[in-house]
Amino acid sequence: MTSQPGQGSSAVLISGVKAGTHRFAGLGCGTETGTPDGACALLQLLTAQPPEAQDSLENVLKVVGTRKALVPHQQTGGIDQLGIRRTFNCQQPIDHLPVQGMKGMALVGRLERGRVGIGRHGVVGRGDGNGCSLVWDHLRAGGVGALRPDLILRYLRPHRRTVLLGMAALVVVNLLSVTIPLLVRRVVDDLQDGFELQDVLHQAALIVLLATAMGAMRLLSRLLVFGVGRQVEADLKQQIFDHLLRQEPGWVQTTGSGEVISRATSDVENVRRLLGFAVLSLTNTVLAYALTLPAMLAIDPGLSLAAVGLYPLMLITVRLFGGRMMRQQRRQQEALAGLSDLIQEDLSGISAIKIYGQESTEQAAFASRNGIYRDAALGLARTRSTLFPLLEGISSISLLLLLALGSGQLESGRLSIGDLVALILYVERLVFPTALLGFTLNTFQTGQVSLERVEQLLQRRPLIQSPAQPQPAPGRGNGRLEARGLTVHYPGAPQPALDGVSFELAPGELVAVVGPVGCGKTTLARALGRMVEVEPGQLWLDGHDVTDLALEDLRRRIALVPQEGYLFTATLADNLRYGDPGADLEQVEAVAAQARLQGDIKGFPDGYQTLVGERGITLSGGQRQRTALGRALLVDAPLLVLDDALASVDNTTAAEILRTIRGQGSAGRTVLMISHQLSAAAACDRVLVLEDGKLVQQGHHSELVSRVGTYRRLWAREQASEQLQASG
Repeated sequence: MTSQPGQGSSAVLISGVKAGTHRFAGLGCGTETGTPDGACALLQLLTAQPPEAQDSLENVLKVVGTRKALVPHQQTGGIDQLGIRRTFNCQQPIDHLPVQGMKGMALVGRLERGRVGIGRHGVVGRGDGNGCSLVWDHLRAGGVGALRPDLILRYLRPHRRTVLLGMAALVVVNLLSVTIPLLVRRVVDDLQDGFELQDVLHQAALIVLLATAMGAMRLLSRLLVFGVGRQVEADLKQQIFDHLLRQEPGWVQTTGSGEVISRATSDVENVRRLLGFAVLSLTNTVLAYALTLPAMLAIDPGLSLAAVGLYPLMLITVRLFGGRMMRQQRRQQEALAGLSDLIQEDLSGISAIKIYGQESTEQAAFASRNGIYRDAALGLARTRSTLFPLLEGISSISLLLLLALGSGQLESGRLSIGDLVALILYVERLVFPTALLGFTLNTFQTGQVSLERVEQLLQRRPLIQSPAQPQPAPGRGNGRLEARGLTVHYPGAPQPALDGVSFELAPGELVAVVGPVGCGKTTLARALGRMVEVEPGQLWLDGHDVTDLALEDLRRRIALVPQEGYLFTATLADNLRYGDPGADLEQVEAVAAQARLQGDIKGFPDGYQTLVGERGITLSGGQRQRTALGRALLVDAPLLVLDDALASVDNTTAAEILRTIRGQGSAGRTVLMISHQLSAAAACDRVLVLEDGKLVQQGHHSELVSRVGTYRRLWAREQASEQLQASG
């Protein structure tokens, strides 16, 4: 296979493999099967491995279609799908092998060239013969991930005083838990030789006092350590949210909100359990065994070892069932998420469901997902119902063994009743930490993976950033805009969305941008606010290169009304003042009137306090667009960009709004209006015509109609369509 990644070839089977003789045989490569050439090369490498290597890789490799997840660079590394730059000491370029689950690359030690193996941390990699390997971080061949104490300590370090206090409280708890059985032993032994009631009451009071102190210290330790976990969770969620707001819109849209939300919620919760529950539980278990076992061995080594001899079986049982419980709990959560998504989607699209009479279809879909959730919940309940009785059984057997062997020791006189009672208390004391250890290890493993996933997200640097030393943007500006050979190329696209576009907008000018579908109009609107990256020297606003301005300053100077005006679940007034939260109701009413929305608002029972619902579902398409327009008019920006902002507005209202927009020029505002309605473009000072990403014509409407070209063709088509509608 010699073609480059991303280029398909005819579908072929893996060379040198007979059908049915290999578990990877029959997997096709090339464009017909959707498998990229790089992945086919990996499959060919897999077939050359010995059977034991194939077994270890069988369940962790699954080839999928090409994913633009990695841009390799010789010696410097590459950028993975989260935008994390990976650096290498390789002497040759690294192949691009798109594989499901690929999150980046890392060094795993030297592998022979062309050999696939399991490297450090159980990561799958391929050697290149130069001591460097291409690996996929989250394709693990099973087992516990690598311990990352550096990450854990980094999160705990700001709270080290609280953590140390919690650990100190745990030490006190375990010292008291060792002391109390010794006091009980003395009381029991004293009872055999006759006793004074007063002495017994004093001893009992002391035991109650120590038990109360132990309970108070245990509560304090949990409040302190669990509180650290909760504080880290809150800080981490805030940090992630702030970090996400700095990312470019394109990354958020292509990455998928589900993946990002999963890392910001469930992964952060796992981190909280790691830094709270797991740290506390592991510390408590270590202290419990470190202090309790010596006390037990001091009483009777043989009985002590016999009593705790079954505890490894308890740990193994918890590890076996704990992993299953975690998987079942994850399936239950995923099933619940799917059920919630279906409910949310159906509620949002309830009108379409009723229009097309698909209630029965949606009911069947809900019943199916509800059944999946029920089965997942029942499976988890069955596992729990099996595990906990098993743990109780093992604990009871251990206690019975202690009683059976201890009775013989009592009879021979080698052990006192107090000693036996103390051993029973110590054995019971170790049951809970031992049983909990299995869950703790599972929580620790899951928390480490989640911690790494969260770190990956936080390390992702936005591709569109303010310059290191931005130029100051003096004053408000007058909205002069100039494009000099503007070219925008989306990654993976065969041709640029904008190709060498040059034009100039004078302050106060009203200019329309028209063209066929897919000609680059929306890309132009997004480029103005650097929602997509532009090269330096191609866009100038008020004499400043937009790439030299801080993003905040640039976007404060541009009011953009997108094609789909997004509305938040808030009141109409709050949506209108979103760009200027401090605006009073009088200003809100003024822009509503300019956007011809005031009449509609008066018809709402709650007026400006009307809740628009999720994504503005309670409003019509035209009302949503006019609300988005009013929001932009309220912002005091010198450049107003309308991206087909009147597409859902009726002709009469659109004409009134156009008169308002024309008045923006006299108010010191330059207006760039993108529209597919050429009748609206005809009222503008000038028209720019795009086709295939290039500026093919510009001029006044009357000039362009008189010339043969794209605009004249589009105008004739629109006029014919209007005549057909009129005659119909």
